[in-house]
Amino acid sequence: CSWLCGSCYAEFQDLRKKHMRHHVDRADVITFDSKAFLKARPLWFQKLVLALEWAYVPAVELIMHFYVIALPFITDNDKHRARRGKVAAVLAIRTLLFAGLAVFSLKAVLLYAVAWMIMLSVLRFADAYQHTYKAFAVLEDGGKLPEDKRRDRSYEQQNTYSNVVSERWPALNLLLLNFSFHNAHHEKPVAPWYRLPKLHAELYGSTYNQVIPMRKLLGSFHRYRVRRVLDDDYGVVSEGPHKADNFYGAVGVSFLTAV
Repeated sequence: CSWLCGSCYAEFQDLRKKHMRHHVDRADVITFDSKAFLKARPLWFQKLVLALEWAYVPAVELIMHFYVIALPFITDNDKHRARRGKVAAVLAIRTLLFAGLAVFSLKAVLLYAVAWMIMLSVLRFADAYQHTYKAFAVLEDGGKLPEDKRRDRSYEQQNTYSNVVSERWPALNLLLLNFSFHNAHHEKPVAPWYRLPKLHAELYGSTYNQVIPMRKLLGSFHRYRVRRVLDDDYGVVSEGPHKADNFYGAVGVSFLTAV
């Protein structure tokens, strides 16, 4: 699956470690700060990225994917430098596979690229509204987070949201392998994906305040698609039927880009 998703340049164990650290530290732990990266770039580059994001092109995620590929060749870190051979081999294999596919059908290659971009957009929409955690740029596995607040289980649940695909048709949540039942996933991270709907029902019932259907997030995803690129504020979730109106969301927190 990582080959299909384009995340095969990173080790699976690195993807797993990044995910589990997110659970243990109860924070968005990132190893590439896309906001700091963009703010350090020339103004024309920032405007180009913002223009692409305005046009619904997932430019930040594209930068992060390319960074995973480039990292072993631009860093002095021995751990990442040791992966040069593997990354080069994976890149060569994928290039040959796409070249071979292009011989039979250039249209298929173009449609694969379109499908991949749609996948990134769907994943970033799901990732954007699952937490109001603070993001911390931690360069290495052992980097510690500041003790600026108590991140206990209560904090975890209060800053985690279940952005279900549909409440009326629960089967649609299978499109994301039930990952939208995110509070249940955080309460019991080892629960397999197919048990999450039942676990959610057992733990929270049908009136849980942390549930925000995706239809209520589409407006925020559209309105704040440029703002969230450089803004560190994820926004706030209020009460009532319009509680997600000021929920800006996160960007660049995908687990497919562990480095």
